[in-house]
Amino acid sequence: MLERHSIKHVLLGLVIALGIITAGCGTNPVTKKRELQLVSESQEIAIGKKNYGPTRQAQGGDYTLDPELTAYVQSVGNKLAAVSDRKLPYEFSIINDSTPNAWAMPGGKIAFNRGLLYELNNEAELAAVMGHEMVHAAARHGAKDMERGLLLQGAMVAVGIGAQNTDYANLIVGGAQLGAQLVSTKYGRDAESESDFYGMQYMKKAGYDPAAAVTLQETFVRLSAEHKSNFIDGLFASHPPSAQRVAANKSTLTQLGAGGDMGKDAYTQKVSKLKSTQAAYKAYDEAVKALTSKDLEKAKLLINQAIAGEPREAKFQELLADMALMQKKPEAALALYAKAIAMQPDYFKPHVQSGIALFNMGKKAEAEAYLKRANELLPTAPAYHLLGQIAETGGETALAMQHYQIAADSNSEIGKQAGARLAKLDLPRNPSKYLQARIEVDRSGNLFAVLQNNTAFNLQKVQFKIIKYDAKTGRMISRSAPLVMRGSIAAGAKSQMALGQKVASMQEVQSYKLVLETAEIQP
Repeated sequence: MLERHSIKHVLLGLVIALGIITAGCGTNPVTKKRELQLVSESQEIAIGKKNYGPTRQAQGGDYTLDPELTAYVQSVGNKLAAVSDRKLPYEFSIINDSTPNAWAMPGGKIAFNRGLLYELNNEAELAAVMGHEMVHAAARHGAKDMERGLLLQGAMVAVGIGAQNTDYANLIVGGAQLGAQLVSTKYGRDAESESDFYGMQYMKKAGYDPAAAVTLQETFVRLSAEHKSNFIDGLFASHPPSAQRVAANKSTLTQLGAGGDMGKDAYTQKVSKLKSTQAAYKAYDEAVKALTSKDLEKAKLLINQAIAGEPREAKFQELLADMALMQKKPEAALALYAKAIAMQPDYFKPHVQSGIALFNMGKKAEAEAYLKRANELLPTAPAYHLLGQIAETGGETALAMQHYQIAADSNSEIGKQAGARLAKLDLPRNPSKYLQARIEVDRSGNLFAVLQNNTAFNLQKVQFKIIKYDAKTGRMISRSAPLVMRGSIAAGAKSQMALGQKVASMQEVQSYKLVLETAEIQP
């Protein structure tokens, strides 16, 4: 079995690598309260900058078909940023996913799902959601979670990626895992209350009617009671609505006073193009479900409806390509992935899928370019696993091991396969990483070398030496000639060999150490 770091250690390493190791007190820029601050503002900005792009990739990629809509969302964000308590390099993006959701990460990086824009009624409601997310960033809620160690505990939270028929949900690797944790964290009640309260203040200062924050929360409470699954899977998962939040917003509204711009006409006009294609995306979402259920005929009918409604959407071509791969038509799939890439060059999925298809066709040199580009956009276990195989075939063992190590970080079947390949390359050189080795003694004082094979391979010719140390000084007294364990050691099994030496006491056993040198995997 491959020795691998836990997610806790991976994320801890990332945090330390970013320099989050200095402690100090500071004043929260929003609440004005004194607090312990382990993460500096420059580090927050660096974390957001590093993770914003990969996280958007992981959640479906940017919605690029209506630049005017994106500019509009950014303009609303800029109005709120101008009156916020903290001047960060705020950015605002629209993610191409139908689940109603929004999130913020440290450093002011904020994103809205396409699906949420369908549900809002006016610009003030957009400002209410945006102001709330902005406070999460401005008030250091994500940074404080890191400081409390919440991101360094437990398993990685799965992140849905676009079309679920191709399961990349648990296959994100490397630093991109941190971004997934940042946007899936469920904030505590105090953080949510602060974001509601100060977000409404930002609305008022920016000229919006804060009453929209009350009516929006009332709508969310109703939808939650009706168990609207699309909201439960999205916004409500990390921002649960409640009657208490509605009451608190009403109290805040009394303090601020109603009145201001609702922006209904402007919002209606700006989202009109998006809403005109809503049926196309609904057909696409249903096609994904059909394909997941292996109902190819239904999926094909639905995706053709989607294409008729929005012929410019790259995801629709991707799904056709996925269907072609399922039907073992790689050439047709590659042509469709190429079409998707031409429509949206900077989304990872058609690149990695093209690389997989080409690799399986034996066109490894062509596959390599696609897999590398995919990893630039979003590092995933499949891409690194295949790049490892390409490097190994080319005799680049060290590079292959690097790729396998990254892929093995994924808690998935592909991660296990990469771990096995890594072990096969690494074990002969570093057997101590994979075998437990110790000295034991029987009742008569005879010493034995005991080896436990923790790998999935049968091993042979395991070579080791016995070193004896002076119990008082710790200095080496003697070193044996190379010894070889007799026979083979089955996967998961234990083997022992008499050393032909005796000791007079258990204390003397502590003076001996078994050092593994090399091993071979049995053919």
